Amino acid sequence: MKMENEENRIDDVESHEGVGEDAQEEDSLQEETEGNAEEQKEKLLRFPLGRIKSLIKMDPEVNMVNQEAVFLISKAAELFIDSLVKESYKYTAQMKKKLIQKRDIANAIDNVDSLVFLEGMLD
Repeated sequence: MKMENEENRIDDVESHEGVGEDAQEEDSLQEETEGNAEEQKEKLLRFPLGRIKSLIKMDPEVNMVNQEAVFLISKAAELFIDSLVKESYKYTAQMKKKLIQKRDIANAIDNVDSLVFLEGMLD
């Protein structure tokens, strides 16, 4: 009778140990998932939102700015710069160079219709 009780206790302890390990694995998976979600949010933007917000607030007509508006302005700025760099690189590649220079950006501004509003900005 004592042997059976001891065996049952050992079985119970072993089964509880497995449960603890499963719980730890679940916790670590949950932490990894939360960490990935935070990394994905960070990857959405390349510019610091605080800096963009301070630039927006430099306008005397702006008193308060919504966080969603800051996000959208930041994203729009990133996409604009990405487009400008890609257009500029086309002229860099034509010259068989690897480094984008001011003249490449100027060529992109002069030759791309959507960048006409930037004419004279590099002077």
